[in-house]
Amino acid sequence: MTAVASQALAVGTTRGRVGATLLLSGLTIALLVAVVISAGHGQLAIPPAEVLGSVLHRLGLDVGPLPAHPQGDNTLWEVRFPRVTMGALVGASLATAGALMQGIFGNPLAEPGVVGVSSGAAVAAGAVIVFDVAFVGTWTAPVAAFLGGLATTLLVYVLSRDAGRTEVVTLVLTGVALNAMTSAGLAFLMFLGDTQAREEIVFWTLGSLNGSRWEYVAVVAPLALGGILLAGLLARKLDLLALGDRAARHVGVDVERLRLTAIVLVAVLTAAAVSFCGVIAFVGLVVPHLIRMVAGPGHRLLVPASALGGALLVVLADLWARTAVAYADLPIGMLTSLVGGPFFFWLLRRARRTAGGWA
Repeated sequence: MTAVASQALAVGTTRGRVGATLLLSGLTIALLVAVVISAGHGQLAIPPAEVLGSVLHRLGLDVGPLPAHPQGDNTLWEVRFPRVTMGALVGASLATAGALMQGIFGNPLAEPGVVGVSSGAAVAAGAVIVFDVAFVGTWTAPVAAFLGGLATTLLVYVLSRDAGRTEVVTLVLTGVALNAMTSAGLAFLMFLGDTQAREEIVFWTLGSLNGSRWEYVAVVAPLALGGILLAGLLARKLDLLALGDRAARHVGVDVERLRLTAIVLVAVLTAAAVSFCGVIAFVGLVVPHLIRMVAGPGHRLLVPASALGGALLVVLADLWARTAVAYADLPIGMLTSLVGGPFFFWLLRRARRTAGGWA
């Protein structure tokens, strides 16, 4: 009987590994295809073969055709590839942050905005826009947004602590209250600003990858990739936390340290994502939940799969934003909200139908 059980366990483990490999491989291939297609689409259409040929030539391989249009290569490397790369980094960061939030709260409806990072970043960016502050030139708004997001998140954490411990419910309610305050602050800034400032704030709060440059990518990339790597290292402890705070402490998990580390990672990932591109809603909510439905709750697979899924979603959403209306660049945050809003309602209905709690 023991031998049969061991064999069954081994078969189940093997199938699980095969399933994880297939999921990650499928998401990676889909992301690469989306990147090639997205880079080739726009006012200047470039066939996929020419996109790949340009990449290979940059790598020193004389394989494949170069873009036939005289400005095709410059368009790819100066406009399209920075934008697509930024979209992938932003999507991966937001989705990973969402997976962490849902892990530490034990709730599939949790997302990075709960701890105020997006709203704090919006207020900081709005302030420098309205008061025309330029302490680091064109980098002022992104730097202010990054610092504002971090400061707001840490403030939520500090205010929610009591007797050296942080309760999840208190953290959520504190985040809700601070989000309301920052929303009021942003509205006041829009009241103070002139027409141009208001338009900039509205455009920033709706999110856009327009204007992405390699120097922006160079800032976001280490923060995003480092944050995703550290999130993966927390996977085992997050799985133990899913058993409950008491059970996690019983097996040696420092719950308070884990929660603080995860919240700081969420703040860094989200602040890096929104600092250059503005607020892009629902990616951190939708993607981790979909991956969890497909792959299960284990964070060792959930974190990297969410990162790939988030990157794929934002790259496709940006492609839609650039091509849905001729000679127009729609706000990407508006499009993700169009998809995420109905999905959120579906989540709520599904949660209500689940006996005794969240799905």
